Amino acid sequence: MAGMNSPVVDEFGTRLRAAGWVSDLLVAGSLATGDYIARVSDLDLVAVVPAPPDPDQIAALHAGFDPALNLGCVYVAEDRLGDLRAEHPTWTHGQLVQRVLSGVTRAELVRHGYPVFGRPPASLLPPMTDDDIREAARAELTGYWAWAARRPWIFRDPALADLALTSMARGRHALAHGSLLTKSAAVESAAAPPWLIAQLRDRRQGRPVSSPRLRTAWLAWRDTRRTVKAAA
Repeated sequence: MAGMNSPVVDEFGTRLRAAGWVSDLLVAGSLATGDYIARVSDLDLVAVVPAPPDPDQIAALHAGFDPALNLGCVYVAEDRLGDLRAEHPTWTHGQLVQRVLSGVTRAELVRHGYPVFGRPPASLLPPMTDDDIREAARAELTGYWAWAARRPWIFRDPALADLALTSMARGRHALAHGSLLTKSAAVESAAAPPWLIAQLRDRRQGRPVSSPRLRTAWLAWRDTRRTVKAAA
C-alpha cells in the first residue's frame, strides 16, 4: 500500500534511482506505519540491490543529507533477502555498519511498507504471520535488550531510557497480539508513572522536555529487566 513520503525520501529515491544499481527502495518504520514525526522519527529505508555495493558508493549516496533527518538505509542483496541471519551494509546516524534485516523491520515492510520505486515489499519478502511477529519481538527482547538489561548504567542516557520504555511496550504488545504497535501508541502503554508518560509524549512530539535522569533510568531499566525475563 502506497504512502506519503517526506521530501527527503523522495530526493534520496531520485538519487538512488539515478545511480542505477538499486532495483527497489522500500519504506519501513514510522513512515510506513503512519506514525512519522518530522525531526523526531528516523527514516527507515531498505534498498534491494543485485549485489552488495562498495562502501564508497553508499557513502556518496548519503553525502549532503542533514544528519538531523536521521535517514538510514539497509542495502540488501536480493539473493540474501530470505536469510534472516545475514548482515547487510547499513547506513545509520552518519556511518556504515553491518546489521541484519530484523524481523520487526520485515514485519513493518510486509504489513505496512511500500516502495519509493520498484516492487512492493510483499512481493519480495514472505508473509509475516502473527506468530512470526511474536518471534521477531522475542528475538529483539532476548537479544539486544537482554544485553542492555545487564548494563544498568547505560540507561542513564536519556535517549536510551526513552527508547527502552517504548520498546518494552511495543514488545509486550507484539507478544500478546502478534501485531505491531507504533511508537506513539507505545508511549501511552509504557510502564511508567503518569508524569513520565506525559513527558515521553511531549518528547515524541518534538517538545524539549527533560525528565529526572536517574529516576527515569531506574524505571526504564526495571521495565527492561521484567519484560526481557517474561519473554525468555
